[in-house]
Amino acid sequence: MSILEVRGLKKIYKTRLGGAEVEALRNVSFTVEAGDYLAIMGESGSGKTTLLNILAALDRPTAGTVLLDGQDFSALEESTVARFRRDNLGFVFQDFNLLDTFTIEDNIYLPLVLSDTNYVLMQERLQPLARRLGIEELLRKYPYEVSGGQKQRAAVARALITEPKLLLADEPTGALDSRASDELLRIFKEVNRSGQTVLMVTHSARAASTASRVLFIRDGEVFHQLYRGEDSDERFYGRISDTLTALHKGGEGA
Repeated sequence: MSILEVRGLKKIYKTRLGGAEVEALRNVSFTVEAGDYLAIMGESGSGKTTLLNILAALDRPTAGTVLLDGQDFSALEESTVARFRRDNLGFVFQDFNLLDTFTIEDNIYLPLVLSDTNYVLMQERLQPLARRLGIEELLRKYPYEVSGGQKQRAAVARALITEPKLLLADEPTGALDSRASDELLRIFKEVNRSGQTVLMVTHSARAASTASRVLFIRDGEVFHQLYRGEDSDERFYGRISDTLTALHKGGEGA
């Protein structure tokens, strides 16, 4: 069953002086099944960040629709968008976006606090999540007292504690060293195996190789997609790297 449907998405920006128009996305269509793990890749300027912003309900398309569990949230009123994001979407960012004046625990609780969730329920959700992500001993610490990898695991906990329909990750390994990146990607795979739908935007072929499908964006359009099938991470990584090479050569020839 499709949980996310993107149909004929188009986004046009006007230059600051209102002159020329820039077409960031053109007729982008794809679906994401419940429990899928999709990675989106593309070079800088390809349109993938614009696409992510629309999927995160942070921007509106010029044309087309985005349906999450059958609801067209691309047309929601501004007054209801924030609640929709909070109730349906989880976010993991490259730079963590943790508040240094809050403990790790309070950072994780924040989206539930904003939705007036009962404190007992907040605790019931946090404890198993903290154990699963290996951050039980960090909950009373502040972000500046823990490592980058630990911050990102806290950010994942904050994204998951609302039990979102869709987890969106924007370059989640971009600020991490290789060891912390590997640990985070292991967590993503484990979270996905538990049934969580994940959509990740990344420049990293290594990160994308942990997904079940990779969508390649070029010049605002879906250029190609790969399915993992029975491939190991290593074999899938090779196929992704080959496609990125072809993508780059195609761009040079354009």
